[in-house]
Amino acid sequence: MNTLKMGPAGHAVSGPECSSRCPVDREAQHPRAALFIARDAREQPARSAETFPRSQTHAKPKSCRVAIKVGGKILFINLCDVVSVQAKGKCVWLQGTASSYLLRESISVLAEALETHGFIRIHRSVLVNILLVEEIRPLSTGEYCLRVEGGKEYTVTRTYKQNLNSLADFWIGTNAFSPD
Repeated sequence: MNTLKMGPAGHAVSGPECSSRCPVDREAQHPRAALFIARDAREQPARSAETFPRSQTHAKPKSCRVAIKVGGKILFINLCDVVSVQAKGKCVWLQGTASSYLLRESISVLAEALETHGFIRIHRSVLVNILLVEEIRPLSTGEYCLRVEGGKEYTVTRTYKQNLNSLADFWIGTNAFSPD
């Protein structure tokens, strides 16, 4: 049986049962090997920075604002103020806390684009902002009723109820809420 032990200087020492075919490199058995390994460990981040110089530049923070074209002009709206996105034919309504906007876009395209900004699909024609959800109530049909800030309620269909898990990072006191 091959074993590897650590000596007092922190370098690898082969035991009596370790032979020349031991998987430990001969360099690791040398007393100065620990110094070379430590030096290589210090130099590795520097090498990474040389290889990927842009990785040290600060990444641009994700904006919570989105530009939309409405009535021939471009408006910048804060996504934190958008409560829901609802499909109406070939258009969608962005319903905010103060105003609403009609966009000529499909709900599927917006669902994909807004997923990283905290919106989940709860119905084939509805997306909601997870930061504005206040309450979930189960219905006898196997669906759920979801209430957002302002009191508006939406039905979460059985197809999309698994998305409710993303409403919170932790579910405490809910007996591991898992909509089945």
